[in-house]
Amino acid sequence: MAELQDIRGSIDNIDASIIHMLAERFRFTQKVGVLKARHNMPPSDPGREAQQVTRLREIASAAKLDPEFAEKFLAFVTREVIRHHEATRR
Repeated sequence: MAELQDIRGSIDNIDASIIHMLAERFRFTQKVGVLKARHNMPPSDPGREAQQVTRLREIASAAKLDPEFAEKFLAFVTREVIRHHEATRR
């Protein structure tokens, strides 16, 4: 059981790191949203989003992570970013 607790402790540390990284990412995407609003740019950028999907699928494959999962995760994050960008305009 000690080994299980050690492994779970590592998982908890990784989860905390993921949350901190997402918070950092959203701080930057909020700045992007402000710039887009200031320059009358649309909240979403389909070209950039497509590039990100391709790039992250490749990274996922190299990391032995299911590229479909990586794409779904990115889609979830992107939807939230766009929602924030739209709210910036209100």
